[in-house]
Amino acid sequence: MHRHLEPGERIVRADALHGGITAEMRRLTIGTRDGDTRALVLRTFVDPFYVEHADDSLNREAGALTQLADTDVPAPELVAFDPTAAHCEYPSLLMTHLTGRTVLDGEGLETRLHLLARQLVAIHARRLRPAERPPKYVTLTTADTVVTPQGADAAAWAAAIDVIRGPAPPYVGRFLHRDFQPGNVLFTEPSLGGAAARITGVVDWAAASWGPADLDVAHCSTSLALLHGPEWGLRFPAAYEAAGGVLAATASDRLYWQVRDGLASSEEVQPVARAWRNAGRTELTTPVVEGRLDAYVTALMSALD
Repeated sequence: MHRHLEPGERIVRADALHGGITAEMRRLTIGTRDGDTRALVLRTFVDPFYVEHADDSLNREAGALTQLADTDVPAPELVAFDPTAAHCEYPSLLMTHLTGRTVLDGEGLETRLHLLARQLVAIHARRLRPAERPPKYVTLTTADTVVTPQGADAAAWAAAIDVIRGPAPPYVGRFLHRDFQPGNVLFTEPSLGGAAARITGVVDWAAASWGPADLDVAHCSTSLALLHGPEWGLRFPAAYEAAGGVLAATASDRLYWQVRDGLASSEEVQPVARAWRNAGRTELTTPVVEGRLDAYVTALMSALD
């Protein structure tokens, strides 16, 4: 770690950052030679399950941060990474710290919805040569692994599961974040002088992929639905298109990606709800989040009627 600091620098403090599920995150305060300080962020995979996948995740993140350097996407700068723990106790990645904070409550949500949409369009606008592209997207959820919430609309969920039994629709490949959602976007605090909020950072690029823009849009839609209610998830695709984004040409193709991500969330409700409660949304118990997911999936399937 110390060899990646400037001469005369030292770590003076380490603070845990909350909200992560797969890795431990720490903000490192670095004391400089002139008596000032600067901050770095250290991502460390400690859980044995995630350590097994750390090589892929950290290589994806390092590649994405390298691709985004000197672009208008506000991503951290890569400092160093050790995906196989050759030099560190655990697989780790060191990056610069970005200003701003995540905002998970409902205040100012209308404004943030459109800021999120514009930022995602900018990410997808990256044009990469084939040799520079990250690995193809991965979807692990299958019709057999979906966890239907207790008390859910059984007919709607059965129809949704049937949607993902079929093959994925054709798509135009784009550079994807693959976990773009409010918990991975940093915002400024609105100033007392009335300055509007703006995005200062997009973090957690460990799942960066190549695939359909619909997949990123669907993931953010699901997160908005679970955080704030189904109507906000349903609104996000239109906001993305209004910002200049291009989705699948047919309604059935769009539905496939939206449903696929909603169903994928069924397998992660407990850890996601726990992370949001730890971040201050104490009312988001597992039953509350499951109820919102059921309402969202049911609303998506009603589009077929």
